[in-house]
Amino acid sequence: MRFINLLIMSGIIATGTVSAQESNPFFTDWTTPFGVPPFDKVENSHYLPAFEEGIRRQQAEIDAITSNKAVPDFNNTILVLDNSGCLLDKVSAVFGGLNGANTNKEMQDLARKISPLTTKHNDDINLNPALFARVRLVYNTREKAGLTALQKRLVEETYKGFVRGGANLPAEKQARLRELNKEISMLQITFGQNLLAETNAYKLVISSRNDLAGLPDGAIAAAAETANADSATRGKWVFTLQNPSVMPFLQFAENRNLRKNIFEAYTSRGNNNNDKDNKALISKLVALRLEKAKLMGFSSYAAFVLDDRMAKTPENVYNLLNQVWTPALARAKNEEADLQLMMNTSGGKDQLEGYDWRYYSEKVMKQRYDLDEEVLKPYFKLENVRDGIFYVANKLYGITFSEVKDAPVYFPGVTLWECKDADGSHLGVLYMDFHPRASKRGGAWCGSYRPQSYANGKRVAPVMTIVCNFSAPAGGKPALLTADETETFFHEFGHALAGLLKNVKYKGLSGVPRDFVELPSQIMEHWVFEPEVLKVYAKNYETGEVIPQVLVEKIVKSGKYGQGFKTTEYLAASYLDMNYHTLKDTTPLVVLAFEKKSMERIGLLSQIPPRYRSTYFQHSMTGGYTAGYYSYIWAEMLDADAYQAFKETGNIFDRSTAKKFRKCILEAGGSDEAMNLYVDFRGHEPKIDALLENRGLK
Repeated sequence: MRFINLLIMSGIIATGTVSAQESNPFFTDWTTPFGVPPFDKVENSHYLPAFEEGIRRQQAEIDAITSNKAVPDFNNTILVLDNSGCLLDKVSAVFGGLNGANTNKEMQDLARKISPLTTKHNDDINLNPALFARVRLVYNTREKAGLTALQKRLVEETYKGFVRGGANLPAEKQARLRELNKEISMLQITFGQNLLAETNAYKLVISSRNDLAGLPDGAIAAAAETANADSATRGKWVFTLQNPSVMPFLQFAENRNLRKNIFEAYTSRGNNNNDKDNKALISKLVALRLEKAKLMGFSSYAAFVLDDRMAKTPENVYNLLNQVWTPALARAKNEEADLQLMMNTSGGKDQLEGYDWRYYSEKVMKQRYDLDEEVLKPYFKLENVRDGIFYVANKLYGITFSEVKDAPVYFPGVTLWECKDADGSHLGVLYMDFHPRASKRGGAWCGSYRPQSYANGKRVAPVMTIVCNFSAPAGGKPALLTADETETFFHEFGHALAGLLKNVKYKGLSGVPRDFVELPSQIMEHWVFEPEVLKVYAKNYETGEVIPQVLVEKIVKSGKYGQGFKTTEYLAASYLDMNYHTLKDTTPLVVLAFEKKSMERIGLLSQIPPRYRSTYFQHSMTGGYTAGYYSYIWAEMLDADAYQAFKETGNIFDRSTAKKFRKCILEAGGSDEAMNLYVDFRGHEPKIDALLENRGLK
């Protein structure tokens, strides 16, 4: 149920006044282009009364349902509940979006205050006995009520949401559940804030140009601009733990000691025994989640979470991970031997370490495939990649994008785009926010400032947003993306497409299971390096020259190299996430020892840390992908199989296949069970074969 998700929309409640409401943009209808948030008018002080009033209004809507003397039915109970909380949704979406993309100390303080209050509000709804009694009655009579298939599904999902929220628990267990939810939500927020602080705290300051040996001009220019932003480092070079800074350093810097320095800082975030250390927090958080699961009648937190996802059980997750792990580890060992040989022949006599892997992998790629990432980057100008993405979307679905120039944005450089359907009708708008800053959390994600919905029988168009941390323009050059960043752009745009094209009547059926949500994003990655697509968008930013065929062939030829590293580092994090949440004992953990034992059990190479070590594993510890980081590989099984549907036609832009994918997957939301939706599209359940083949593991 959508009101259960308020926790991730960090905000705050405080006392508001009538006069404050008159000047508060959240209490007015927005007259901005396409009704986007009036970012230029929103101030931190506006969130307080908006949250308070939003909670008050939704509670009044709940009270109206429970005081209704009429026999409970779909219209007077389920539908009214589904439509409740509009103001709270409105302010939560804006605060949650900005708290991730452009936060500040005041917003972080507000987030810490809101956590227990929104948790209480959610529990007040889920644990309202009068409300649940009405929902249960509608659920029990649903077969005889003459409901449509969609209405019946909303009834079932609403009822299930209450049960999973604790509505069937006895009073004393409900009281404990409230306490657990409050503690868990606060720990999750603290983890994320600690990680942001730790990421921003480190700087590698270089004074000698000799220490820049091996680094490409773009990385050096970016480091110089970072240094010049602070008077204390002006004239030097500064590298940070933001991916566009740290990853090129690890990939190209010849100075091994400096690579070691920044690598150890990167892999020690949240593990520095200071006030931002996350180890004790993780131990407590894992124990509280397990206690909650047992309270709900499950043996582990993973069992509780997965019961409502495609995978269904931890055993099914481990089965998938194990099938991919064995060939991936074998490939990683082969790569390790390649890199060690390259290191030795290059004059290095030491054992290959984690801070050497990317450096020597780049050298092997260049030797074996004559492929240099710096030669590729001029062909991946950010704006050209964006236009290539628009081209793919148009070829598949007939949709178009045009920039909206007169709309408010929340940070300079953020842009807004209108999406229109093939017939010219408005589908929604999309914000794009690309480059790192201290006020933005790491990674890349897609969100929404207004999800698609229906009001008075008419579709309300969504306001979507893509937020990334791509390499910024530097040294007089435009933003030039790496191959990985280009894939990430396509990936997040796939999420945005799912939001823009969604056409679901009821808000309670808008969401999809976590292990299904990555299908629309990951299938988009298949078009990135298709030769037909590269020739459209991969143009040299200086000459306009289309990427030469010889480079296209090198990209295709080298595509599977390095998959041992990429797959094992990802799977290692997936195992770690699952291992934490399949625990059945709440005994306090020694986090680093637990992590070490987990990695030894699967035989992870010492030079490959998990993609996210425990203390900076935001996906797992802040609630978004808890017992769900496996979702990417689960969805890859889906997307690899789904892309075969296009390949089998002989046309990667086959319109009939795209039309079916749009109808069955992108538009459908949670209108049916995820596997049913997939089978409707593909005609059969997904097979793992295409996944293994794509990664070169078969």
